[in-house]
Amino acid sequence: MTQKTRSRAARLALLAAVPALVLTTACGGAAESSDDGVASVSDAPSTGRTKDAGDASRSGGAQGKSAFYDAQMKFVQCMRKKITKDYPDPKLSGHLDWTKINELQEQRGSDDVAKAGRGGACKNEMQKAMSLEPPRDTQKDYESMLAHAKCMRAHGVSKFTNPRLQDGNVIPGGDPNPASPEIAQDSPAYKQAEQACKDKLLDGLDGMQ
Repeated sequence: MTQKTRSRAARLALLAAVPALVLTTACGGAAESSDDGVASVSDAPSTGRTKDAGDASRSGGAQGKSAFYDAQMKFVQCMRKKITKDYPDPKLSGHLDWTKINELQEQRGSDDVAKAGRGGACKNEMQKAMSLEPPRDTQKDYESMLAHAKCMRAHGVSKFTNPRLQDGNVIPGGDPNPASPEIAQDSPAYKQAEQACKDKLLDGLDGMQ
């Protein structure tokens, strides 16, 4: 397993450890297939929100993003203190910059920067940040990952699999056999495809598949 594959597996394991975070729907609708082959989350029941409640929710969006960014910065500061002073700032959205983290990982020859540090040194800070990530649109996340998977195959990574919607969750695509990788992620061809398709992924999804 390559270092890059270990990094991605570590990331997904950390995400799975915080169920409140991840690419889920609020109401857990099941996946359905449309005529164009794109799955969709089934219609969710009404939340019963009043207009005032909806307005209040929207007005709190900026505060939610600010709290997420602040919590992510605390995680970054922990990583700089306990692991490496070169750990990169998060993006303005609050999401970690995995392009820079991967570059740092390759320079160090270790995947500890793709985790919460050696021995989970910054695990609490990471989980706090993840729990504060603003709600995501599951359907948009799925469609973004699907477009990325199609792009990767179009650029020569023929085994790159599609994401799936399952029980309201997005299951990332990618290598069909992560435990025994069939895709050489460190190959020049893969890196070229990855570069060509990176803009297909919405912010916060980079490195997920």
